[in-house]
Amino acid sequence: MTLTAKVLWAMGLGIVVGLVINLGGLAGEGSVISEYLVGGVFALVGKAFVTALKMLVVPLVFFSLLSGVLGIGDVRKLGSVGVKSFGLYLLTTAIAIAVAMSIALLVAPGSGANGVSEASFSAKEAPPLSDVLLNIIPDNVIHAFATGNMLQIIFFSILLGISLLMVGQRAKAIAEGIEILNEAMMHMVTIVMSVAPYAVFALLAKAVAELGLDLLLSLAGYVVVLVVALMLHLFGTLMVLLKLLSGLSPKAFLAKIRDAQVFAFSTASSNATIPVTLRCVTKRMGVDNSVASFTIPFGATINMDGTAIMQGVATVFIANVYGIELGLGGYLTVILMSVLASIGTAGVPGVGLIMLSMVFVQVGLPVEGIGLILGVDRILDMVRTSVNVTGDAVVTCIVAKAEGELDRACFEDISAGIVEAVEIDVEQEAKLAEAMDRVQREA
Repeated sequence: MTLTAKVLWAMGLGIVVGLVINLGGLAGEGSVISEYLVGGVFALVGKAFVTALKMLVVPLVFFSLLSGVLGIGDVRKLGSVGVKSFGLYLLTTAIAIAVAMSIALLVAPGSGANGVSEASFSAKEAPPLSDVLLNIIPDNVIHAFATGNMLQIIFFSILLGISLLMVGQRAKAIAEGIEILNEAMMHMVTIVMSVAPYAVFALLAKAVAELGLDLLLSLAGYVVVLVVALMLHLFGTLMVLLKLLSGLSPKAFLAKIRDAQVFAFSTASSNATIPVTLRCVTKRMGVDNSVASFTIPFGATINMDGTAIMQGVATVFIANVYGIELGLGGYLTVILMSVLASIGTAGVPGVGLIMLSMVFVQVGLPVEGIGLILGVDRILDMVRTSVNVTGDAVVTCIVAKAEGELDRACFEDISAGIVEAVEIDVEQEAKLAEAMDRVQREA
């Protein structure tokens, strides 16, 4: 059984186990199941896996991006990749929120509801655009790496890569070392992914056991409209753009991006899914690392299609609940704010609510209304993160095709890059051991 099949089985089993625990009343506060199984084993296994993925993100992005810049060898081509990916990311985000708001306005979820929320949510003011742009440049590179600030890491990595290109032939040994380290990081991703089925089971069992169906049913209108908008964007907008702008098969694409979607759903974090997404587009789809190493981390930071859709639907829902008419100007403001807010926003769980509070403040909606959707946001965050990483991969394929950096044969080979098991090359391991022995004897 392939890793993808194992993960999908684990995903289904996790949902079933979570529902049994929740509907059977086994997860009551202070119970053994709640204390030691849901909050203990499930939480520990799930958190350990997500932490392991996050551990890989910074070194993988750094070495992969450096390797990509050195592989391109032409600064002008790097600029072309950057401009195309940035434009496409903004385009897909704008389309996403426009479609979401159109559906929400048509269905009108929340109409006639009593706008009272007992939950509270503190707003965060939107930073000025100048601060967002300045924040791209790290004032302390070590701090940027320590905190995982993707935009700053991308900026520094590209600058370092360009500088190494300017050094010329003398930097060849460093370039080869970076290539080896990048390959080692990809093998590390494979190792971490080998335990994915157990982690996915634990993450979903815990989420469903704690949330259950009650919250989903109480906000059925909002949940249904949001999920429909997300699926329409994923299977409609993104696949149409892929076909029109690259000529690639959406069917083959969807079959190969499944791993990244499942991991994104489990972790609810675009950043934590970067290692898996990178592996999907390079090993399974045939995108050259010189393109993927830039577009995937960049997209995980600024491409928030799923989050933008949530903001559009949530804005209409809360406006209807409180009986507030925003008008055309208000809705256009929401679209603009959502696109701008996505730039420089971290791809971590729950960030959508912070962005939503900025939008609410801007258009004059009561921020405490976010309390109405807090309960179901975690499960919906998982769905929209899957949409986010799918958008990252679509843009990557389009840009790679335009730049002539996509292996069409690999993309069309359905079995390319499938992970079946973690394998150790015995012959290479023996050679490495022999080399180490020789070094020790000479020392």
